[in-house]
Amino acid sequence: MWSRVLYADHFLTSNSHYLNLPRKPSKYVHQRRSFLGYASFKVGELLKSKEQLLALSLRTSDGGKVVGTIEVSVVKMGEIEDGEADHITTDVQGQKCALVCECTAPESVNGKDNLPFLNAVLKNPVCKLYRFPTSDNKWMRIREQMSESILSFHIPKELISLHIKEDLCRNQELKELGELSPHWDNLRKNVLTHCDQMVNMYQDILTELSKETGSSFKSSSSKGEKTLEFVPVNLHLQRMHVHSPHLKDALYDVITVGAPAAHFQGFKNGGLRKLLHRFEMERRNTGYQFIYYSPENTAKAKEVLSNINQLQPLIATHADLLLNSASQHSPDSLKNSLKMLSEKTELFVHAFKDQLVRSALLALYTARPGGVLKKPPSPKNSTEESCPQDPPPPMRRQDSIPHHSDYDEEEWDRVWANVGKSLNCIIAMVDKLIERDGGSEGGGDGSKDGEEDPSLVDSIITRPREDWYEQLYPLILTLKDCMGEVVNRAKQSLTFVLLQELAYSLPQCLMLTLRRDIVFSQALAGLVCGFIIKLHTSLHDPGFLQQLHTVGLIVQYEGLLSTYSDEIGMLEDMAVGISDLKKVAFKIIEAKSNDVLPVITGRREHYVVEVKLPARMFEALPLQIKEGQLLHVHPVLFNVGINEQQTLAERFGDVSLQESINQENFELLKEYYTIFMEKMPPDYISHFQEQNDLKGLLENLHQNIQAKKRKNVEIMWLAATICRKLNGIRFTCCKSAKDRTSMSVTLEQCSILRDEHQLHKDFFIRALDCMRSRQTQGALSESDDPETGCLTDNKPTSRHFYPVALLLVSSHLLVVWLILSLALLLAKYQ
Repeated sequence: MWSRVLYADHFLTSNSHYLNLPRKPSKYVHQRRSFLGYASFKVGELLKSKEQLLALSLRTSDGGKVVGTIEVSVVKMGEIEDGEADHITTDVQGQKCALVCECTAPESVNGKDNLPFLNAVLKNPVCKLYRFPTSDNKWMRIREQMSESILSFHIPKELISLHIKEDLCRNQELKELGELSPHWDNLRKNVLTHCDQMVNMYQDILTELSKETGSSFKSSSSKGEKTLEFVPVNLHLQRMHVHSPHLKDALYDVITVGAPAAHFQGFKNGGLRKLLHRFEMERRNTGYQFIYYSPENTAKAKEVLSNINQLQPLIATHADLLLNSASQHSPDSLKNSLKMLSEKTELFVHAFKDQLVRSALLALYTARPGGVLKKPPSPKNSTEESCPQDPPPPMRRQDSIPHHSDYDEEEWDRVWANVGKSLNCIIAMVDKLIERDGGSEGGGDGSKDGEEDPSLVDSIITRPREDWYEQLYPLILTLKDCMGEVVNRAKQSLTFVLLQELAYSLPQCLMLTLRRDIVFSQALAGLVCGFIIKLHTSLHDPGFLQQLHTVGLIVQYEGLLSTYSDEIGMLEDMAVGISDLKKVAFKIIEAKSNDVLPVITGRREHYVVEVKLPARMFEALPLQIKEGQLLHVHPVLFNVGINEQQTLAERFGDVSLQESINQENFELLKEYYTIFMEKMPPDYISHFQEQNDLKGLLENLHQNIQAKKRKNVEIMWLAATICRKLNGIRFTCCKSAKDRTSMSVTLEQCSILRDEHQLHKDFFIRALDCMRSRQTQGALSESDDPETGCLTDNKPTSRHFYPVALLLVSSHLLVVWLILSLALLLAKYQ
């Protein structure tokens, strides 16, 4: 997948010094140039063959060890015309030769890329240096780099550890659900058994991943390995650095990765998109005994549970700080502590305003033995309400939450309101304490809901002012008791909601969860890699940083999967996995050590990726980002099948999946554009409009999507252009991120050079051919796959086949192409 070509009579070393090659064959070329200090190059005789590969050993000037190897591929296209190197003519066909310079030494990466931050995520770079002629007969210099990423394995391990922790916590909450009727208790035991098996499987996978050493990426031949399910296929960075004579230097990054899909699980029954839809429809129409909650309600229950687990310890901490300030008799500290306590408590109370909590309490009430809601007494109520003794009606499948005539729905409101009343008592007490102490103003920053209890406050305020701690301690204790009562009831009721999700078709539900985790892990690894690289390259761009914390980043995936056979399932997996990336937010923190690898926190419905930056880089960030503001991404996927299988799908199959995915994601892209235009400053927007009319590009993209043209690659080009104009992150994906991906990336790079950097029109096709040639790109056949480390001396056979591009003209050529290809294969091996 390497684009490696140089139209020149000399090539470029890493620090922009030239090493002249002879215009006529000579025995030796010996030059000294700065390359990691002075280095000595010795080149054997250049022969007049059509292609020749020369290996140059690179040593330090004092005769030290070999630090790298440079490979030069010379493809003779004709005699070299005499003249200056800075001026060329293109009237004579084939007058220049194409040279390729490759450096496999890691040190060849330039100084900007040598920062520990970027080196912590990139590994084994392969660099190519070359030059191209421009339309005004000048030279543009190109530097290309392809790197692996250690995040291919790091992110899946982080994510699996998070899943294990989350599932163990859920299992514990199910065990603490309390006494249930025999039907629900048996169901809970069955759920716990299967969930424990799932946790054990995740732990085994994590153990196997921890043993992986050697390669930092998963090759396509390992797609079907169970222990590597969570690892993305062929995750690489493809970077092109362009130095033009008249334009500003430009950097173009594309992340290439295999389509996120559960290859080991297979695609016999389709992918996630189809499986999830079928599962949800069966849940709605089933006759099993469970209570149906929509996916939105289930996600809401997980969100409330997460908020509870986060806010309860925070409130307890701020309450203790308030008592500490009271013991110190510090009015200012007391007011600040009260403000923080009020803010967190109000968030806590607001989390339970959703009707879902009330309905879940009622559902749990019906699941108790005899329909009795077991509960400890409330600290604010002296009497406990009588429990109804009438048994509930027989359990059956519910389309809505059941309603029990003996259930007191107002009881939850009273328990919930006690938290607000306790907070207001604390606020009133602090106000009076500060006022009696001679403070100028009270600390009632948080008096919002409910009313304080005057009798309770007046009975305590009569004590001496020196007893601030003793006067606040009973109120703080009451607040904690009320909060504990609310948390206990809410956690049990919402855990019961989650039990319903697992109640139906237990094995299938867990297998869908596993498949979704696998696909999401592959997608997230690529996203984190792309985000870190984008942050590194744009760290000194104030406009980008403002866009980052104001509207977030667009992340555009270019899919090249066909809508035929197994690739339909891969596309369905990929669509769901990329859509799930909307649940991810990034947070940039300062690195406290040399470990700058990202850390993942959160849960399945909401992930936070903490990206660590060295102190010097962290200080350059805007204040909002340094204060921990969450940074969001907006993923979009546009897919256009381009291979021969897509020809069959368009001729005899169904392409509605591709059309619906493109249409849905266009609406997401349009929504992001609207937010971008509304929130970004006018001067920043005008900068984009001067480059290209984004609105016009969007309209053109919409027209191409609506046209339903066969193999409409214009969709890919327009989506990629819009992404680059919006400072987005670019991805290119196919089944294994090899053949189709390399074709797309090389075409995109040549097109960028032509459209943005004035590549000479006579050299476009020639450059593209050289980029895709076997000598510069590597073998395309299995025997010459660079992943296997096996290279053969076989001559390229792809030139003997009729190009697949002819299939774009007419699908009737497919049969002719197959027959001729078979005949040529038979002739070759005979």
